[in-house]
Amino acid sequence: MDLSEDYFEIRKRPEKTLVAVLVITLFVLLAGCSKKAAPTAAPAMQAMPVMVQPVTLSSVPSTDSYVATIKSRRSATMQPLVDGNLTKILVKSGDAVKVGTVLMQIDPLKQEATVQAQLAAEQQQRAVFQYNETDLVRQSQLYKDGIISKQAYDQAMQSFANSKAALDSATALTKTQREQLAYYQIHAPFDGIVGDIPVHIGDYVSSSTTLTTVDDDKDLEAYIYIPTEREAEARNGLAVDLLDTNGATMAHTSIDFISPEVDNNLQGILVKAPIPKSSQQLRNGQMLNARITWSASQTPTVPVLAVSRIGDQSFLFVAASQGSGFMAHQVSVKLGEPVGNVYPVLGGLNVGDRVILSGLQFLQEGMPVVPMQAPGPASHATH
Repeated sequence: MDLSEDYFEIRKRPEKTLVAVLVITLFVLLAGCSKKAAPTAAPAMQAMPVMVQPVTLSSVPSTDSYVATIKSRRSATMQPLVDGNLTKILVKSGDAVKVGTVLMQIDPLKQEATVQAQLAAEQQQRAVFQYNETDLVRQSQLYKDGIISKQAYDQAMQSFANSKAALDSATALTKTQREQLAYYQIHAPFDGIVGDIPVHIGDYVSSSTTLTTVDDDKDLEAYIYIPTEREAEARNGLAVDLLDTNGATMAHTSIDFISPEVDNNLQGILVKAPIPKSSQQLRNGQMLNARITWSASQTPTVPVLAVSRIGDQSFLFVAASQGSGFMAHQVSVKLGEPVGNVYPVLGGLNVGDRVILSGLQFLQEGMPVVPMQAPGPASHATH
């Protein structure tokens, strides 16, 4: 058969030609798929440099905080000794006064009249005394001369004695009335600060009326009530820190008095601590917190900045050994109350563990790390 015949033969069988082409294409594709690329190994995770600090023992105090009230050792409540209307108030609350300063005055007119009347009575008794004194001298001479009887002389002497006693009584009563007049002025009993003044000019006051107070602000002490179960631990000399509402120390002192009795109302024991004279910012009647240090012990501590909290649980990362390097390992820890910038560790860590301080927000469990010693000395918990 010639070529023209072959050509026409193929044109007559087009379906066989298409099948052949498809078979060849499939073979090529299968051959290409059989040559798979070799798998590529994942790159190793880079170790992150972190600052670490080993867990060390520090002196951690055992403390409790209580409410303390500042009181002056010299505090006077000013109440009048006489009745009457207030005519002058010469000071205001907060004034610093010296001993003897006149604070207020009660209307003295009635008492002044009484003094004047008593002075007149005294003068009358003095005149009688002077007459009897002169008469006794005359009667004595007459008796010596035998002109009068012994009885007449005795009567003159008796009259003189009676008039002298009456004059002494009148003089004493005048002095008393004058002293009573001084009570109409209220004086500061010592140097101090004037407290609240609840009365006003014109008010009628009596011995039961509180006019004001005077407090010596240079001789203060803290009144602290401790629980009865702490009685065995309480002793003179225990350190006391007086703190404001922000926790800042306002004064450092120590216990110098322990009451032998339990306060029935508070069910506590009163202890006192003197306020240093340098603590000028404290005032009588002020209330603040008192932190009593009962004892101190060597306890593992960690910096506050290393700790994170999830719910009620505390965690931190340590640099744990892994092969020839280190990895970040998250540890659950039990901590005490913070003391300064550290936490006492009550459980979960051992002395020497390397606590991670930096990069905490990037750390994950098992991440490789390169520990670097944190600069500076370890923080201490002691005050």
